[in-house]
Amino acid sequence: MPEPRMKTKYKDEVVAQLVDEFSYGSVMQVPRLAKIVLNVGLGEAVGNARALDAVADEVAAITGQKPIITVAKKSIANFKIRDGNPIGVATTMRGNRMWEFFDRTVNAALPRVRDFQGVSRTAFDGRGNFSLGLREQIVFPEIDFSTVDQIRPLQIIFVTTATNDEEGRRLLELLGMPFARIN
Repeated sequence: MPEPRMKTKYKDEVVAQLVDEFSYGSVMQVPRLAKIVLNVGLGEAVGNARALDAVADEVAAITGQKPIITVAKKSIANFKIRDGNPIGVATTMRGNRMWEFFDRTVNAALPRVRDFQGVSRTAFDGRGNFSLGLREQIVFPEIDFSTVDQIRPLQIIFVTTATNDEEGRRLLELLGMPFARIN
């Protein structure tokens, strides 16, 4: 199986550029994409068990791997949630699957978002990890709109080995993440 396009781009172009910009002493200091976590919270799963199966199938189609079902850690009476109730699905991608998902997200899914102006530059956590929320799972080409029972939001977290937000932002920028322009 050939190496993913984004992984090749990272090795051939991005590493050298980051070494020049941040003056790293070693190539091993250069930040890299460690994993991508995709999460769908599903409050309606308490009353509708079929919704959980539908979302799990959609996430599996998007990522290419079976997601785990997340459960509530605490009971919350106002939301009718008990400890141990299934409330969402999540999956963590690493390796080649992660690079291919990143490529599809940046080049296929994000351009399909309605009124897309770029992703937020401020959605970093202070340690170089970037969180992206999408309002619709149907922006991914793997999802057939006619089979979707309900449009649901999902969260994608890009975990990097960067030590700060500046390095993480520059890494994702060089990989092709379309950040919004600063006015």
